[in-house]
Formats: sequence, structure tokens, C-alpha cells
Amino acid sequence: MREILGRLVSFDTVSSKPNIDLMVHVKGMLEAAGIAVQLIPDASGGKANLYATTGPSGVGGVMLSGHTDVVPVEGQAWSRPPFQLTEGEGRLYGRGTTDMKGFVACAVAAMLDAARRPLRVPLHLALSYDEEIGCMGVRSLIDMLKAAPVRPRFCIVGEPTGMQVATGHKGKVALRATCTGREGHSALAPLALNALHLAADFLGAVRGLQAELAVTGLRDGDYDVPYTTLHVGKMSGGVQVNIVPNRAVLDFEIRSLAGEDVPSLIWRLEAAAEAIVAPLRAEFPEAAISVERLWDYPGLGTPSDAGVVNFVKGLTGANGTIKVAFGTEGGLFDQRLGIPTVICGPGSMAQGHKPDEFVTIEQLERCEAMLVALIGRLEVGF
Repeated sequence: MREILGRLVSFDTVSSKPNIDLMVHVKGMLEAAGIAVQLIPDASGGKANLYATTGPSGVGGVMLSGHTDVVPVEGQAWSRPPFQLTEGEGRLYGRGTTDMKGFVACAVAAMLDAARRPLRVPLHLALSYDEEIGCMGVRSLIDMLKAAPVRPRFCIVGEPTGMQVATGHKGKVALRATCTGREGHSALAPLALNALHLAADFLGAVRGLQAELAVTGLRDGDYDVPYTTLHVGKMSGGVQVNIVPNRAVLDFEIRSLAGEDVPSLIWRLEAAAEAIVAPLRAEFPEAAISVERLWDYPGLGTPSDAGVVNFVKGLTGANGTIKVAFGTEGGLFDQRLGIPTVICGPGSMAQGHKPDEFVTIEQLERCEAMLVALIGRLEVGF
């Protein structure tokens, strides 16, 4: 597993770059063990999903799911080489060790082990790209599974949970508000309509709705932040200080609890946008704030007494369950394919996306133990 992890970390698979070399490498390892592997490339051929199966056909089995892309390292103060696996104090360092090449390495090693066993139920491996930019890449793999005659019975997404069994995460929708004003010379600023000012007013509406949800919205105490959140991540506009800008763009998101009426929240923000610009149109007919949906992924809400939960708890020895703050591909497998899904993997997201990212050897060993137990269950037919 450690050798596999070292090779995976050495591939610079930041989401803006190709991952095909990593996928071809994994494909070669698996095929050398007699495992059936399918690559699902994107239109450019530079990125691909991977789906592999070992064991008998015609029955569902268990799918291990992970993503191969990582976040950038630029602007971070790394004291170690980010794309080289290094060790110290019981930790393995490198970009993606926690999020989530550590699990991917364990899953690939488990596939190689399972290929030597007389399985009665198959083991599947699903590796994706572009998870870090909105769970975008996995969708072609989901389309492939949707057309398959048999789908996996259970799915384990190996995002870092400290090897606890997680049953849920919030859904997310990314949105953009485009504000249109009228340009002018800054010396005559009151005679123009500043699009950045419109964006600031709209940002205030977003913050106001967030404040309301924090007090009166739905609650789920299993989350660190127990309510639906709205967050503005980027605002841009203007050319230089002596020009009143005629356009500004604000990117924001909604991370929603299960049961939240997200379309209603978006409608309320659209109504707030219209209330901002409507009084201005007599003088500035072009005044507008338009809201568009960029992308989204669903939340995950697996019941705590579901079969997949009890199954994975049995593999790990866990007594309870948790929910995680970050999103995963699990909601897509659950809602688009109907595959009961949990999240369980080594490491902590507290180390993810940071300089000197690491996963502890103890966590990887616990993950390996879970997958050894899983293979044992597949040998006896669950």
C-alpha cells in the first residue's frame, strides 16, 4: 500500500491538470492481476474515470469510491516536497495523502488482494476526476453504471473521516450573480450606476438570509454547523479606480441540510435582487442583477439503521455514526443510482487542503484492516 501511495502522490493531479497518467498506471497494476478495468475518458482524453471489478459477475457486490484529483499547492508554505511521499513521526506527507490518495492506495491494494481470493461477491473500484471542483468528473461514470445490468449493492466513499462511519453531508449549489450598472467617469460618479455597489447590496441580502437561517432555519445537530449556510466566495468588477464599473460578478454557494427548500432560497435571493434594482430603472433602464446556477451536487442522508451502515460498522467495529461538513460524491451514487452509501476513510479533513498535508500510518493501517475484513465478507457472500 505504501509503495502504491508513493506512486500516486508523485502524479501531479491538481484538478486543472490531466490525471490520465495516474489512471493508466492504476489500470496497468490492476490488469496485471487479472482484474477487469474500464477507463471512461473525458472529451479531451486528458482526464478519465476508472471502474474495475474483481470476482463473479451478475451480483451487486461492494464498490470502493475515491477521487484522484487534488487541490493546488501554489501559495502554500510547504516544508516538504508536495508531490513526493515523505515520512516522519508516524505520518506520511504529500499532497493528497489525506484527501484522498491514502484511501485510493488502500483500495487499489485491496483489489489486488481480492483478485487472489475466491470471492462469492465482487469488489468494485470507482476512481474519478474533478471532484474538487464540484464532483463534476464522476458523472460520466454514473451514466455508465446507470446503463449497467447490475449495480453495486453498497458503496463506501473513502473520504477522510478518521475511520468513523459517516452517514450524511450537506448538498451544495454554486451560483453566480451578475450585476449590470452604467459606466462613467469617477468625477461624475453619482451620475453613473456602480455595479460593484449593486453587488455589495446583493451581498448584504445573502448575509441577511444566512443570519435568518442561523436562527430560525432547519437544524441538524449532527453537523458542526447545524443549519443551511450561504457563503460568498468571490466578488469581482471594475477596471481602474477612475472608472465607475458597469459590471460586477459575485460567486456564492448554498450548502443545504436534507429537507431544505433550496429553490425557495434562490427565489428569495432573486426577489431581493429585483428589489435592489427596481427603484433604479427609471434612471438606468439597464440596471439588473441576474442569478444563475453554475453546478450542484446532492447531499447524502443515509438512515443510521440502513443495511450499508450496519455492514460497514461491522467491518470497522464502530458503535455510532457521524456526519461530515464537506461534500462528497456519495450523494450522487445514492440519489442518481440508488446505491446505499456511507463515507469511511483514513485521516482527517483538518489536514486536507493545507501545506504539509499528511495522513497517519495508524489511520492507514485501520483502513487496511477494514478492507481485509471486507474481503473476508465477500468470500463468504456477505
